[in-house]
Amino acid sequence: MDSLDQTDKRKYISWPVIALMDFVTVIGFDDIIYNFQNQGLAVVSDWVMLLVLFVIPYEMMVGHLGSVFAKEGGGLSSWIRHTSGDKMGYIAAWCYWVVSLPYLVDVANSTVISFAWLIKGRALDDSEMSNWAFALFTAILFVLFIFFQHKFANSLQWLSIIGGGAMFVMTILFVIMTFAYLGEGRPIATQPFHFKNFMPTFDMKFLTSLGLLIFAMNGSEFVAPYVNEMKDGPRDFPKAMYMLAAMTGFLTIFGSFSLGVFFNAHKLPNDLKMNGSYYAFKAMGDKFGMGNFFLYAFIVTQALYMLAQLAVLVDGGARIFLSDTAKRYLPKQLTKTDKNGLPINGYWLTTFICSVLLFLSSTLPSVNDIFNQLLNLNGIVSPYVTGLLFWAFIKVRVHQEDYPSEYVYIKNRKFAIFVGWWCLIVTLTGATFGILPIDAKFGTSKWTHMLILNIVEPLFMIGLGIILPLIAKWQRKRDGEEA
Repeated sequence: MDSLDQTDKRKYISWPVIALMDFVTVIGFDDIIYNFQNQGLAVVSDWVMLLVLFVIPYEMMVGHLGSVFAKEGGGLSSWIRHTSGDKMGYIAAWCYWVVSLPYLVDVANSTVISFAWLIKGRALDDSEMSNWAFALFTAILFVLFIFFQHKFANSLQWLSIIGGGAMFVMTILFVIMTFAYLGEGRPIATQPFHFKNFMPTFDMKFLTSLGLLIFAMNGSEFVAPYVNEMKDGPRDFPKAMYMLAAMTGFLTIFGSFSLGVFFNAHKLPNDLKMNGSYYAFKAMGDKFGMGNFFLYAFIVTQALYMLAQLAVLVDGGARIFLSDTAKRYLPKQLTKTDKNGLPINGYWLTTFICSVLLFLSSTLPSVNDIFNQLLNLNGIVSPYVTGLLFWAFIKVRVHQEDYPSEYVYIKNRKFAIFVGWWCLIVTLTGATFGILPIDAKFGTSKWTHMLILNIVEPLFMIGLGIILPLIAKWQRKRDGEEA
């Protein structure tokens, strides 16, 4: 719980609360589903390996950077600005914001799907919703959220408490019910269920899915701006990162194992990424003779969770990007706020970019293909930006005399720099191989189509990030300000 300082009566956020807040943004039940379809039961060993060789170092680096820049409120963009200058700070802010937009589209898509399940009680087929109808419903959802955020300020933020808490409970419940199921001696869906099923396979499929694995486990820096709201941030923030790593490890490893109990890992549904969470809770209800109880409990939870994510991402993302650091590089129209202090034009820019991504992907053959391609786009763009975090850590350790820290991750400077470079190389490798489509057969027209989108869509986002500062520079010259 939050604590109250007796001297200045200020309310602080405790480190367990920070860990729980971060957990909601880092890992969810869907993240486990996505990678289970890519790797099957082998993903269990992938999670273990990544947890030790990547996630724990990554989250401890976040703890170190959070300790160094405990008084800064901009998170990654502040870290880059202080280590590499204002221009790099803008680039980091732009990249960090823009790469969240494919995820925002993914969340909006999932929200539409959750309502479809709520109404129909089953997965929709392509005859019930065309690609363009799917895109249109998602776009309408964006517009509605812009309206509500504008009219009611932050009134939707309470959804994050209910939705996030409920999702955590449902995911834990799934793991507990799995072991209860096994405790009754019931059959496992994956047959044969051998130890070798869990062994990792370091092939092209592993490399092309590595980016999505990293995407599933990154994001711990989202709560970095809250370090200065802790009573002793430099000391306690790293504790939150340890707790987060433990929670992430538990859910990814045991959650993936649980999926192998209820699904045949050797023959998975083609639409598992889009509908797998619902199939999982329906299967659990069927196995325990409880009908659709677990299914509808999850549908409601998923809808609330996705609405909460939408509210936070639309508002929070725009606020982070439109910070003081970035204003010099942005057209004046984007920096204006409404009477509630909300960056309304930033909301509309968000909607525009998301709509372009969505309608480009809607040229794919089916709704399932749209969902999978936009999901995998996250495994390309998000890890590239995570690489900036490792770069900031490397810079801090190279010049550690200029960046004192109460918490030091790896006291030996040379080894710390080596670990920073290791994480950076792993991240860039996963992002680069992620450009190759994993949900289509190599050589088919669909594979080529997805490959083109995986290249064109990131280039569109980069291009827009270049154009906006040029417009801002032209405006300053026009108004006689410093260029």
